[in-house]
Amino acid sequence: MSNSEISPDEQFELHDGARQLPRLGPGRAAMWLLAKLLSRLVRNGHLTVIDPCCGTWRFGGGDGPAVSVRLTDKALPAQLLANPSLALGEAYMDGTLRIETGSLRDLLSICMADLDAVDALPGKRIRQGLDAFLSRRLHHNPINRARCNVAHHYDLSTELYDLFLDADRQYSCAYFATGNETLDEAQALKKRHIAAKLLLRPGLDVLDIGSGWGGLALELAQQHQARVTGLSLSTEQIVAARASATQSGLSEQVAFKLRDYRQEKGQYDRVVSVGMFEHVGRSGFDDYFSTIRRVLKPDGVALVHAIGTMAPKGGSDAWIRKYIFPGGYLPSLSETISAAERSGLWVTDVEVLRLHYAETLRHWSERFAAERGTARRLYDERFCRIWEFYLAVCEMAFRHGRLMVFQLQLAKRRDTVPLTRNYIADAEADHHCHIRALGKQIGRAR
Repeated sequence: MSNSEISPDEQFELHDGARQLPRLGPGRAAMWLLAKLLSRLVRNGHLTVIDPCCGTWRFGGGDGPAVSVRLTDKALPAQLLANPSLALGEAYMDGTLRIETGSLRDLLSICMADLDAVDALPGKRIRQGLDAFLSRRLHHNPINRARCNVAHHYDLSTELYDLFLDADRQYSCAYFATGNETLDEAQALKKRHIAAKLLLRPGLDVLDIGSGWGGLALELAQQHQARVTGLSLSTEQIVAARASATQSGLSEQVAFKLRDYRQEKGQYDRVVSVGMFEHVGRSGFDDYFSTIRRVLKPDGVALVHAIGTMAPKGGSDAWIRKYIFPGGYLPSLSETISAAERSGLWVTDVEVLRLHYAETLRHWSERFAAERGTARRLYDERFCRIWEFYLAVCEMAFRHGRLMVFQLQLAKRRDTVPLTRNYIADAEADHHCHIRALGKQIGRAR
């Protein structure tokens, strides 16, 4: 069968008048079964797979990208059948899957366009059952474990993140009002959108849970005259955030603390948490929302911005959990709202951002690709392949899968926020006019 073209719809051989499977070794049988799956999975675009025995398999049709890949490990077809997500990611990062034509993003787009076919695999259901059984251990994040999980990802060099993030180092979903914004413009719109939902006014005390490199906290202080306390468990982020506060002249107005949110004792008019709830874990939901309620003043407002899933129950991807975000758990909106309600908080506004993160990740992927040489000098080739896969597979999960981003506005009292949502657009418009006027003043001064 070497160097031959094999159709995934190859008929069973006839033997003694009966249809039987071809006499294949375990590796070839796994490739044959993988081909049957791919023949159902690939609907848009063209995928060519060269197997470890140099057989060529072709899938798909119609419009879409064309990708050719070579598998170099005889065990890989069976691994892809048993655990597609984990095996595909590891094969790419280890080089046992090589893309010969096309791109990684095109490959993932082809393979993830119909995830129902993957979910129908018996192995998928077995893994889901096992994950459910092990869920508390996999996603349980007491303070010490949370600190280690954060260090795994966020204590990488700040120089790495500067390669692909916007100038403000916003490492969360941007807000594309038209879809034509640059990354920096969309991230600025995200901060403006969040500020509008927080109903800010000068002099308020704000707690930023999971403050990252400090961009949002500094924006709330500078543009809205708030006093902000930012919390993070990442040493690298705290150092960078404090340096930015000093450089901006806001050290007296903004404080960044290396502290777990559960240890916070203060009282705040506003609480904001962007891209942090995904690290809490399902067993920590009640502690998370109870903490928000505890630190929020009676007339306070909170805003939680997080990645979620439209599936009935949340979870995590095996490859992402192993290599990118250990302990991470992407919640469903329903289980999140239930946890917020159990804490006694009112859910006063909900917004679902569906494709905004896909566009954000596209920008990040393109920027990372442009600076790949620098990333390789900072770390190594395998690291670069891990991050290429991470950014690309997450983009396609938002484009074709069940992921989305939600923003929950929360309050202790039902009458804390206005009766209608008009105030959000009004605040954004006022801020836009203020920025335009400030720009004109700067222009005249020059």
